Amino acid sequence: MAARARTIKAVDSPANRRMRELLREARKAAGLSQRAVAQHFGRPQSFVSKVESGERRIDPTELRVFARLYGGKSLAFFIGD
Repeated sequence: MAARARTIKAVDSPANRRMRELLREARKAAGLSQRAVAQHFGRPQSFVSKVESGERRIDPTELRVFARLYGGKSLAFFIGD
């Protein structure tokens, strides 16, 4: 049986990991707790924890809300170019 190459899911990609790191750093720089951010979304604290850990993916409209909440950052700040 031939060895199979390990595929990397998009959520595990280096770019996605970097985006999650930037989200966490921006939240902390804005002086916000996961709970405070979650309340803004009307979600439980676990929502933010799962986003930051990569357990939950976020869509572009959610990313835009995070960006605005974290001091009006651009989407490019989180996703690069």
